[in-house]
Amino acid sequence: MGSPATLACCTALVLVLLSSASKDGQDMGQHEVTFDIDEIMQEMIQPGRIVLQKQSELPHPDPKRFLGPRVLTPRGGRPSFRPRSPGGIPWMEYPVEFPLGRPTSDNIHAICINGDHRPRYPDSYFPTSGYGKLKRMASSVNKLENLFSSCCGSNHTWGTEVTLCCAFKAWGFAIHSYCEEDSSIKDLQSECCKQRGSDRLNCFHNEATNPNYTATQELPVPQIPSTEDFDFSPLDCSWTITSKYVVRGARGYSIHIKPPEKDFNFPPGRPSADNIESLCRDQKLRPLYKVNCLPNSGYELIARQAKTINRVEKGFKQCCKKKQGVLDCADQKWREELNRFCNKNGKQVDFECCLDNVEDRKYTCLKTLSPDPYYNLTSTAKELSLHNICDTHKIIKKKFPVGFPLNGFVKECCPLSEEEEKALCFVQELDSVSRLCSPGKAYPPSLRHCCSIDSHEQLECISKILVNAITKATKASSEKKKKRCPLF
Repeated sequence: MGSPATLACCTALVLVLLSSASKDGQDMGQHEVTFDIDEIMQEMIQPGRIVLQKQSELPHPDPKRFLGPRVLTPRGGRPSFRPRSPGGIPWMEYPVEFPLGRPTSDNIHAICINGDHRPRYPDSYFPTSGYGKLKRMASSVNKLENLFSSCCGSNHTWGTEVTLCCAFKAWGFAIHSYCEEDSSIKDLQSECCKQRGSDRLNCFHNEATNPNYTATQELPVPQIPSTEDFDFSPLDCSWTITSKYVVRGARGYSIHIKPPEKDFNFPPGRPSADNIESLCRDQKLRPLYKVNCLPNSGYELIARQAKTINRVEKGFKQCCKKKQGVLDCADQKWREELNRFCNKNGKQVDFECCLDNVEDRKYTCLKTLSPDPYYNLTSTAKELSLHNICDTHKIIKKKFPVGFPLNGFVKECCPLSEEEEKALCFVQELDSVSRLCSPGKAYPPSLRHCCSIDSHEQLECISKILVNAITKATKASSEKKKKRCPLF
């Protein structure tokens, strides 16, 4: 590429020639004169060789060759974010779809469903050196798309309103992060970053190349992981999305995503011949929920889900006591309560499966969406192993004594945080108990059977005694369980 001085000289020559052609128009007839940008850019390596051609002599140009849709701004103005370089036009060679537009109720659906059909920019996209500003733009897009993915991933629990709030705050967070980085580097700062508050956000949105978040990639693109700290809680969404929003200072800007508990299994699995046994057997192990622990705003959908789980479990309890027709009864209770969940004051609840008016499809959707369709996650999570002694040792000591001390298990093993360390500790404590079976020692009556078998089977025998006591203690505690908060 030629230097800026050369480019200016060539431009001046073009203007002079055009002016001359205009003045002589009455003598020779007016011709539309233009020039081939591609040829000029190539020929500028040899100064002075600019060839003017008539429109009829030019080949049909490909507009995407120079200025694709990702380069022009929606309003046709000069792009504020296109870095200028004396050596060329890098944004033509390595276009970046930056900035992204403001999330709104009109585009939040497209943000979520088209997420993997919008561009990402891996390190291999750019040369190893140079292009610093473009790389910062690309990195900002990658990070924000990653945050959008996190927001959209919880949509079936939150609903559209909270998902939109999450995406909006992620967008504001990404803009501020970009501007902070942009201002820390000795480079031409973008015009939008020079503004503050809602003016800055509006400026970025106005420069967005794809404000509707339409899909621009034919094939799905891989997500690029981000280490960006982004915390969000629906509690931060008591404000109106359309209100003015001022980005806080970077150091103090903190949002936290707090999903429901891991065993908050909504929607509950549909009763079937494959799960009715575990559905009734483990009902006492499944939690119930209270909702007065939740904040007043931002958690309405979770509260509605928790109430539905409670009502479904109440219906299951009645059905499981029956001697006949247990499955039909449970399925009817499930359908009744899920229909009730989907219908609020005669309107459909903003939950993906509820939007289908055909009942069979709605039930199929709910069944497919259930995180625990066979009702076995709770029993797996509560798998009766030695680890449960940490929660049940007091009940065991009071109601189901094992005949030997448990202090070693509780004091030595329970404080350990690493599961592997805790498991090893339990084995060591079992070994200590098995030493009571050593010849010449008076072992407790409860160990009579274990001490009478081969030594290599004694650990397993003692372990079974403990697990049996843990089983009884767990069932006893679940019978008196209190409702717990779905979040805390």
